[in-house]
Amino acid sequence: MEASYQLKQLVFYFLKLGAIGFGGPVALVGYMHRDLVENRKWIDEEAYREGVALAQLAPGPLAAQLAIYLGYVHYRVCGATLVGLAFVLPSFLMVVALGYAYMAAGGLPWMQALFYGIGAAVIGIIAVSGYKLSKKSLGKSPLLWGIAGILAASTFISEKENIWLILAGGALVWLWKAPPRFLKPLSFFPAILFLFSGVSSNEKLSQLAGYFFKAGAFVFGSGLAIVPFLYGGVVMEYHWLSEQQFLDAVAVAMITPGPVVITVGFIGYLVAGFPGACVAALATFLPCYLFTILPAPYFKKYGKHPAIKAWVDGLTAAAIGAIIGAVLVLAKRQLTDVTAVGIAAITVLLLLRFKKITEPLIIAAAAIAGLLIKSL
Repeated sequence: MEASYQLKQLVFYFLKLGAIGFGGPVALVGYMHRDLVENRKWIDEEAYREGVALAQLAPGPLAAQLAIYLGYVHYRVCGATLVGLAFVLPSFLMVVALGYAYMAAGGLPWMQALFYGIGAAVIGIIAVSGYKLSKKSLGKSPLLWGIAGILAASTFISEKENIWLILAGGALVWLWKAPPRFLKPLSFFPAILFLFSGVSSNEKLSQLAGYFFKAGAFVFGSGLAIVPFLYGGVVMEYHWLSEQQFLDAVAVAMITPGPVVITVGFIGYLVAGFPGACVAALATFLPCYLFTILPAPYFKKYGKHPAIKAWVDGLTAAAIGAIIGAVLVLAKRQLTDVTAVGIAAITVLLLLRFKKITEPLIIAAAAIAGLLIKSL
């Protein structure tokens, strides 16, 4: 199907989304559906759902993978590459600038006050986006809602996403909706193995490249899932950052637009300056780019097969459940008092009641509220 838009229009859209898209993976995925599927009708519903399923199945940040896939739909590798760069670049430049300010000031004393208000508002934004995404994708199917519920509970209890449960969700819907005449493994992904070896005269940059490539290649699900993985390596194993510095890095990712995973740029900057930021970001996003464009032709070729469509429905339901579970984990950690719960609740009410209120406006108001509350 021929595209109804030019590639430069799509690239500009993702450049703008990367610059003002707050709320983490659930919100970003919701924005893409609202803007590209519902309003502009550049991408059809089926292609979008295929992108969500592929993004969840492959390792790496969900929102970035979906963006790359949507760029691939009509403009193939060129579109995927330009869209991926446009989506990540604005937030990367922001976290590098914040990293410079952080190093120059010896810390961000105002960060906790800002993050107090912003973090609570972000929970509200994510909750609304998750609600809309669930209502749109799961419909009235008890099976899909059941899968989503199981994944949400599993993710919340274990505080990590289980790729085997996600795959099982896809398989269950496949067997229910389009049972095969005989059992035969359904395989539409090529086996992909990546080995990364950083050969550099700078030992620290080599360590950064190797570690963040591994993070991008083996962490599944939403960008939120990478946070505990990074903590284990950055703080506990390599001792690149202190506990407080790591918490500040996560806060920076939450107060900047774009994918949450861009926190790797801030971490890389603190460890090895601008070269470290570039290496960390490139090493993290390269696997998700490859894991998106390599299987993409298989989705385009076989996507209309009933078994594949059933598989995609199951994966989508499992993906939504896993994301909801991650949101609950984040809420448990962020909403620690009545005031924070109030900010989150007000955010939800505003977004549901007033359709024209934009997320950046709510984020700005929450930041001011956080500063005033902490100063008082």
